[in-house]
Amino acid sequence: MTKAAELAKMGEVLTNSQIGGRRNIIINGGMTIDQRNSGSSINLGNGKFYAVDRFYWIEDSSETPTGQQVTDAPDGFTHSVKITNTSTTTTPSYTQLVQPIEGNNVSQLYFGNSSAQNMTLSFYVKSSLTGQFSVAFRNGADNRSNVSTYTINSANTWERKIITFVGDTTGTYATDNTVSLNLIFRLDDTGGTSTLNQWTASANAFASGSVRFMGNASATWQVTGVQLEAGSQATPFEHRSFGEELALCERYFVECFPGDSNYESAGSGWAYVNGVAIYRPLRVQMRAKPTLSKSASGTIHVSDDVNASTNCSNIITNTGVTSRQIMYMECSATGVTTYRAYHVRANGTTTDASIQLDAEL
Repeated sequence: MTKAAELAKMGEVLTNSQIGGRRNIIINGGMTIDQRNSGSSINLGNGKFYAVDRFYWIEDSSETPTGQQVTDAPDGFTHSVKITNTSTTTTPSYTQLVQPIEGNNVSQLYFGNSSAQNMTLSFYVKSSLTGQFSVAFRNGADNRSNVSTYTINSANTWERKIITFVGDTTGTYATDNTVSLNLIFRLDDTGGTSTLNQWTASANAFASGSVRFMGNASATWQVTGVQLEAGSQATPFEHRSFGEELALCERYFVECFPGDSNYESAGSGWAYVNGVAIYRPLRVQMRAKPTLSKSASGTIHVSDDVNASTNCSNIITNTGVTSRQIMYMECSATGVTTYRAYHVRANGTTTDASIQLDAEL
């Protein structure tokens, strides 16, 4: 083999094979992490509803389609997100699946500068409907957008789509821990733009003539293998280990109780003024100071050294909570003895105990 042929072959291998580096900007693109729902179907609606980690559904509508992590996926993947329409309305202002992208993760694209790089989006999609669908990117300020389309050719068949978006040399894009870009799979809209594949000073996300998903009863739409990378070349999906993907998701959301143990521990601490304060190490540093919440009353108890147990009625976000790797929280509980050591745990009779830390964008 000549040197030129050898170099050409090497280039082919790099193009068609898994290559190193953190190429995929998207987190949980294989839809494998679902801390909130554990694969259960959820009703989507007007607000943010996470079908899986890092992908939320939002709409301006009173309709309630369902979202679910399912095991129906193309070869090489184990999961996808499935959206199922439960109505026949054609009136929503918008319905869409979104991943907001942190500025720290896209600063290498140099958006908003003359040297802005192109970026390539690839994904696998399957739908009961055929025709033109819309996908878009929008900046965090919602005043710059780029709308493109893809075509589903065969119903209920997995198809891979690849779209290259030109870099935006204008506009403002965060390079810190706030939203820089939003990836938007918009499934319905009352309007639509005919200006495609270029950045405009708008918040558009839907292309004229695209399928109106919400107007088709029992319609389904699924996606997985979502990858966004710098440059104009799509490479094979970057499969990260489950542990790596979970850690990336936990920067934004942490479920302290996975719900599989009656006595799982949240941590230990001490009591004061009818409350128990605990310190809990976090596996990763969160994006920002998280908000804390807990499951229904009665699912979390505090116990002292003589096995006395009382209900933890509330989780308080203390001013001392930060994004650092130590979480400080207060668990309000009556009947505790000041300065006595206490253990915060699931109550021992249910497996739905939950303490959630949310630092989503």
